[in-house]
Amino acid sequence: MQKKPTAWQTKWPERISYGLSDAADNLVFQVMTTYLLYFYTDIYGLSAGAVALLFLVARVADVFESPVVGLMIDHTHSRFGKSRPFFLWYALPYAIFAVLTFVTPNWSANGKLLWAYATYLILGFLYTAVNLPITSVLPTLTQNQQELTLLGVIRQFFGSSVQIIVAVFTLPLVAFFGRGNDQRGFLLTMALFAAISLLLILNTFVHIRERFTQEKIAHQPLQTVAKIAIHNKPWLILSAIIFTYWLLTAIKNQTTVYYFKYTLHHQNLVSWANSFTFSSLIGVLLIISIAGHHGNKHTMRLGMLIGLIGQLVITGGVYLRQLWLLFLGILVNSIGQGMVVGLVSIMLADTIRYGITLGAQAEGLFASSNDFGVNLGLGIGGLITAGLFDLTGYVPNTTQNAATLSMINLNYVWLPLLLYGILLLLIHFYPEKKMLTAIRQHQL
Repeated sequence: MQKKPTAWQTKWPERISYGLSDAADNLVFQVMTTYLLYFYTDIYGLSAGAVALLFLVARVADVFESPVVGLMIDHTHSRFGKSRPFFLWYALPYAIFAVLTFVTPNWSANGKLLWAYATYLILGFLYTAVNLPITSVLPTLTQNQQELTLLGVIRQFFGSSVQIIVAVFTLPLVAFFGRGNDQRGFLLTMALFAAISLLLILNTFVHIRERFTQEKIAHQPLQTVAKIAIHNKPWLILSAIIFTYWLLTAIKNQTTVYYFKYTLHHQNLVSWANSFTFSSLIGVLLIISIAGHHGNKHTMRLGMLIGLIGQLVITGGVYLRQLWLLFLGILVNSIGQGMVVGLVSIMLADTIRYGITLGAQAEGLFASSNDFGVNLGLGIGGLITAGLFDLTGYVPNTTQNAATLSMINLNYVWLPLLLYGILLLLIHFYPEKKMLTAIRQHQL
């Protein structure tokens, strides 16, 4: 075991570089989350049913990709560490396929669909390869609880900032670069985002360092780690929370552009609506003070409650047709979302450290639940959205029938409310006190 003080504190260049890794990934990821379904149906010309099947296939692939990348990390032996070299190896391929996903070849319907499958599936794997190490490397940077919280907050602050920037400025950039040609606009916008992403990921590789690894339990066989993992109750519950949160996010975010375009008939308001998500940064910053006094579990539960309240306000705005109420709901909801998602990497670091007390240091496998939950939640959310639209007879760029308009409301209002209830139930059973007690005893 490397001898380092458990109170090790990182320096600010390393903290900032670590946080910028999430900003880098989100430059591409947020476009995929919010606009890819719309791009495929309304810009590229694929049917909603074909996209639903594509998302389903991609999510089946994710079932294998996240744990595979996690195991790759756990079995990596390099002078750079276990997680850190993945930033170097996969940054450039990730940027290239981010751009290729938005290339629109003028092929037959089957050819265009084949291109979508190839680029989207490869991009999904590469996203996992550059994103999962952000979570797996965290508990190796420091063992100080306050420092872990600070690093997690910095990461989420930068990640959420970029999410807001992408949500607000993507469509205006598409209009600026495209000059009436949305295919060209999306392609050039993604090229810009991918270039910035590449530079930021490489910057993270250069500036961070792995310090805490227990060699005797760091490279165990999968069978051994799997037996230990099923006894890591905090990790299992947090994995379910991550999946449910991103299922909620996918359903709601992917429906936003459809709601404003076809229900309100004001697509130009999408950027305005997304601008109110800046309040997620407030939620992220609140983590430091609230978690420091009340713990991560209480803080995440509070974030879920605030998100639920915001969703109820959104419901009022939708059915009363009051934009100010709708925007207020988005603002309140985003504060809660910032608190929830900002705590994920911090709490995952705790479950990884708890895994060490059980006999396994498997940052890759345990951290893979984050990317697994994100990808599976987003994919099933996209599948639900696209599938329900297809069943109701959705036709792009025309007036929608009553069934489709009702389905838009279901996705934008009611399914998120249901999922917030499930999140609150899951966090209730998270055994934080038992886990932290075991970690402290192990460090003595």
